[in-house]
Amino acid sequence: QVQLVESGGGLVQSGGSLRLSCAASGSIFALETMGWYRQGPGKQRELVATISRGGSTNYADSVMGRFTISRDNAKRTVHLQMNSLKPEDTAVYYCWALANVRDNWGQGTQVTVSS
Repeated sequence: QVQLVESGGGLVQSGGSLRLSCAASGSIFALETMGWYRQGPGKQRELVATISRGGSTNYADSVMGRFTISRDNAKRTVHLQMNSLKPEDTAVYYCWALANVRDNWGQGTQVTVSS
């Protein structure tokens, strides 16, 4: 079983920055693409950014140029540096990983951006 534990959420003013981290643990024999999704109030869960094991990245248009995803394969961690935050970035952010040939999700961490 794979566990994903997020950290780093919180309350920040518009224009501020936050860094989210996610650590994968458990019985992992294959850890492939990792990433972040988010679900805002009254909205569906949406992709924020993903990063492959080799470092190829993909971003939602809404965060391009403001957010940066990175990972450490040795530590089995993925990070999301969020700059120039906007109130519309307010959401629960979920860590996701394709591990052991299946989707795995963290519990989520709240990010609130005040105007």
